Amino acid sequence: MKEDILTTDEGRKLLKAIQEKGTNCDEMKKLKLAMSGFTVSSARQHMNKGLAFGDLIDAGMEGLRRAVMKYDVNSDTNFYVYGAWEIHQAMIQAIKEKK
Repeated sequence: MKEDILTTDEGRKLLKAIQEKGTNCDEMKKLKLAMSGFTVSSARQHMNKGLAFGDLIDAGMEGLRRAVMKYDVNSDTNFYVYGAWEIHQAMIQAIKEKK
């Protein structure tokens, strides 16, 4: 949904709050919701590669958590791009580990 997409400023505020409070806060829930469309889309691309759809989603969410904790909020890189890359990499790694 378009209303779930975060602006750069909203994303930076969320990321700062999550990095200060940890990944079990309300801000993380909002970020997960904003990134859920990409996560599901990426999981669909990796279906039939040896891992169940739900497991791909779980791997993607773990990748998102990792991205949040590693991301430099002062970076010029948009978090959506960075987060998408980490989600994708986490799914690929989960598939490799399953085989």
